[in-house]
Amino acid sequence: MNEMPEKSSKPTARKMGKSASKSARSRAREFALQALYQVLVGKNEAADIDLFTRDLSGFHKADSAHYDALLYGCSEQAADLDKLILPLLDRSMAEISPIERAVMWIGVFEMKHCLDVPWRVSLNECIELAKEFGGTDGHKYVNAVLEGLAPQLRSHEVQADREAGRARA
Repeated sequence: MNEMPEKSSKPTARKMGKSASKSARSRAREFALQALYQVLVGKNEAADIDLFTRDLSGFHKADSAHYDALLYGCSEQAADLDKLILPLLDRSMAEISPIERAVMWIGVFEMKHCLDVPWRVSLNECIELAKEFGGTDGHKYVNAVLEGLAPQLRSHEVQADREAGRARA
């Protein structure tokens, strides 16, 4: 299987400390990202990738139910997720890195189907994934696309946030 590239192979004290404090859902998103990368780049089946991923170090600390939802949900609904993402792109889908594409899938899937995850949490988690695993400014692109879709996918939540922001101002 293709290995997903990491920005830096050398762990720093900051990264190690951050990793130790990650929530089970954050870990699930990381493992789902690695698996979805295999779907996109390796053209592997989700079930085969799932078996491989569950054997990776640290998987036991991840929320396996959330990981399952993300891996299988995103891979099964890839075409529908792409249809939502495509209108917000300034380039073709083929020009989007597989990391950023998989991160956007995760964000869109969570906003559509994981209603227990606040949209801002999903957005922030996806930005962090893109910062850690994506290209230099990939997180900005992910942010723009997901923020652009949030009013469509979570209209009541986004509206409530806007109203709360006006009340504080």
